[in-house]
Amino acid sequence: MASPSDGSTLRRRSLFKAAGIGAAGIAGLPVMAACSDIESGGGSSQVQTGFDFLPEYKEWKLPLEPDLIGEPPNHPSGFTSYPEPVQAITDTPSGSGTYEITVPMWGEAPSTGDDYYATVQDAWGGTVVNLRHADGNTYAETSQQWLQANEFGDGIQIFSWMLYAHPDFRETVVNTFYDLTDIVSGDISDRWPLLAGLGDEVWGKAVWSTDPDDPESARIFGIPGSMLGGTQNAMFYRTDLLDELGMDVPTTTAELLDVARAFSDDAAGKWAFLGTDWLTSAWFGLASGDGWAYIDGKLVHNCERPEYTEWLEFRRILHDEKLQHPDIASGTLDTKALFKAGTSLFQQDGMTFWSEYTDWVANGEAPGGIGALGAIAVEGRTPLVHAKADVEGWVFLNKDLSQEQVEELLDVANFCSSPYGTREWELLEYGVEGTHFNYGEDGTPVFTELGVSVVQAPVNYKTFSGEVQKFLTGPPAMVQALFDQNAALKEYFEEDIWAGVRVEAPAAYTAASQSRMDQENDVAFGRAELTDVPSIVETFLKNGGEEGREHFTAVYEALHGE
Repeated sequence: MASPSDGSTLRRRSLFKAAGIGAAGIAGLPVMAACSDIESGGGSSQVQTGFDFLPEYKEWKLPLEPDLIGEPPNHPSGFTSYPEPVQAITDTPSGSGTYEITVPMWGEAPSTGDDYYATVQDAWGGTVVNLRHADGNTYAETSQQWLQANEFGDGIQIFSWMLYAHPDFRETVVNTFYDLTDIVSGDISDRWPLLAGLGDEVWGKAVWSTDPDDPESARIFGIPGSMLGGTQNAMFYRTDLLDELGMDVPTTTAELLDVARAFSDDAAGKWAFLGTDWLTSAWFGLASGDGWAYIDGKLVHNCERPEYTEWLEFRRILHDEKLQHPDIASGTLDTKALFKAGTSLFQQDGMTFWSEYTDWVANGEAPGGIGALGAIAVEGRTPLVHAKADVEGWVFLNKDLSQEQVEELLDVANFCSSPYGTREWELLEYGVEGTHFNYGEDGTPVFTELGVSVVQAPVNYKTFSGEVQKFLTGPPAMVQALFDQNAALKEYFEEDIWAGVRVEAPAAYTAASQSRMDQENDVAFGRAELTDVPSIVETFLKNGGEEGREHFTAVYEALHGE
């Protein structure tokens, strides 16, 4: 999943808020199907399974076996050796159209004149897809304006964690984007074999109902991204700096504080932590996503639980004892640069950062090494790890396109669904040999400096559509470590109580949640006191929290037959 690249409070807050939006699975289908889609208190829900109009599933099997066999999706299989790539598409279509797709970008956007773009476009048949990179820091919020004004080009990429910023996204989808149903329903394997191989669970997550009261109005409106499983985020640490301290990898919040105190030196410009807002709540057993847990026969919000105050106390300790960078609240820090420089010991980020930092080390651009903390909990408690199987997002096409144009862009999407082990994937992921990457001694592609800036870092064609099979890939030692991490964490993965349905919260709940999270940061950064927490909770419940409970309870009861 593409994820923010610095410690922006807003951006990290957004990730924490939306980490669970878009549920996976099939539990409770008969109940939900019978009840239709639910719309109560201004929110809505969408069943994601049981449709008869999805693309007919035709397995597309990679003729290669992974080196590490897991239990996908939450424990993905992986490759520790780089195979000889095979050709996925033998009948290349011919395209002549030119299109513009809006995508987010964290950092400096690369030149669109680079050979990467022309080479990829030639490989998929000549269709020109120009990427309009927009600031990822504000993308979730500002994309609302582009959609309302129909100023997003021929398509737009929305990652699933961004939905928090789009009130009544269902209405936006059905009124703004192209209805793909009649084009992709049924057997599409002759023209788009890789898209046909994505499967019902993936395509079901691209369905929205034009009328929330009518289950027969459900339609396919997006090209789904890859199905991701396991934990998608981690608190990373510099292995070399921890070794210098002579301390073990912490496994509890108390041990974390011990390590942080040993490392931090405010006068010397060293602080153990940077951002801690959107990842650390799991350490205290708090629920992911919209924050609801089913406890003693009812839905209880995180902020109503004693662990919520414990979490804020932990964050406040980091501030008061100068264990966290003093400017992290500004949202302006380049946290990756600070982590690379050794200014910080820890960095919260998406799992792709593991590969990114490993590549920096391999290229001599960063010192030391990187590891990821395992399951962290308060001492004596069972850990909880936020992890859900979900698509990473969608590419939505403008409803003003013609059917022929949509079909041409689906040709592109079919190419981009090529999995690891194919020539198409290698081109998308690494670019042109000798320009963007070279093969290392073990045969694994290694980015050049140009490849890092043009191909690896940006959101580009790699995420245009979902890979038909998703594996752990990259430097062998990192793949093994990530595979082992998933194996060790899976017993602590949070149960997804919303499996099988996408829940859109009422607008009042969303607004109250945003205000509550701002106030959480006020407490954590010393702008408010811990004694203010009861008032924060009371205000949240009054201004939208109870309305949200009513809506989520209706969905939960329909889903679980309560």
